Amino acid sequence: MNKVPFKGIIAYPVTPFDYHERVDIPLFKTQVERLVTCGSHGVAPLGSTGVLPYLNDEEKESITEATIQQVAGRVPTLVGVSNLTTDKTIYHAQFAEKAGATAVMIIPMSYWKLTDDEIVAHYDAVASKISIPIMAYNNPATSGVDMSTGLLKKLLMIPNVTMIKESSGDIQRMHILKNELGDDVAFFNGSNPLALGAFAAGAQGWCTAAPNLIPELNMSLYQAVLENDFQKAQEIFYKQVDLLRFIVDKGLPRSIKSGLNLLGFEGGELRRPLMPLAESEIAALNSILTGLHAGVEA
Repeated sequence: MNKVPFKGIIAYPVTPFDYHERVDIPLFKTQVERLVTCGSHGVAPLGSTGVLPYLNDEEKESITEATIQQVAGRVPTLVGVSNLTTDKTIYHAQFAEKAGATAVMIIPMSYWKLTDDEIVAHYDAVASKISIPIMAYNNPATSGVDMSTGLLKKLLMIPNVTMIKESSGDIQRMHILKNELGDDVAFFNGSNPLALGAFAAGAQGWCTAAPNLIPELNMSLYQAVLENDFQKAQEIFYKQVDLLRFIVDKGLPRSIKSGLNLLGFEGGELRRPLMPLAESEIAALNSILTGLHAGVEA
């Protein structure tokens, strides 16, 4: 088992629906293909951008299979398998492994506030049933659970839990993890506006939906980081930071679908209760994208 099979830009596809709110697999495959060919270093379906909680079991399975079929081994795949119950999380993790996923990502979804012991037991139970790596995902804004650095360090003691995706927006947590665990921790940034700071803190990669809209800038930022050219990395990051803030503030599924449409790619429909961006928001997004792509072409 390659314990840390990811680095660089891990791209998140949206889950497109048709006008009847059915998952559009052919369109999804088209979107995944674009993420691969634009240079993404990994593809991660069924995250927040892919509206994982809004899908039933059959839809999750079809998205998992479609991703692995379309990627066809060209880059590693990271499949979201989170669920409210441990049994369901195990079920989806085992399905992803059998389908050929490189690794799975788990966020501790919760209605009742989970204790640290419950979270550790949850990850441990899933890890005992699969042999591929697990990325522990901390995103209190969507899960309602904020995993402390102490808890994350406990999770890393579980053999299969080899990676952390940190999306709390607290850059200090990344510094703490790196300082206390050194090269023993592989953490990935999931907070778009913190992309540059996260790489400076030692992040091994950036999990983001931004490559759907600005792949050239995302890949260029990572390349500048690899080259240790901080000034260039700053310049590239500042070009895209307004868009990164926008897509987070307005919601990733809404923003990415609207952005794809504006760029001439089909974004697909949303599933209720999510609704499209307002006309004023679409205009603002169009202004940002127009400026960015004019700059890239120049």
